[in-house]
Amino acid sequence: MTVALYARRKEWPLEDITVRLQHTRIHASDCAECETKDGMLDRIDREIELTGALHDEQRARLLEIAERCPVHRTLTSEVVIRSRLV
Repeated sequence: MTVALYARRKEWPLEDITVRLQHTRIHASDCAECETKDGMLDRIDREIELTGALHDEQRARLLEIAERCPVHRTLTSEVVIRSRLV
């Protein structure tokens, strides 16, 4: 949604966006780019397909925007879940 709103505001010819996600659990020691080296990690592989007559620079910028969307930022930050019975 963030990418579509950005493209619309810029009046770029984005026609459609398809996002595919794959979730896996991996050993932290198998992740070269991860800070954590113990235990298991959740990994989400994301493919973003942009449809429309976009220039390479526009496509690159939309990928940057996708990396900064609220959902992405939440998933890549430290998450604390507090539960209580009511």
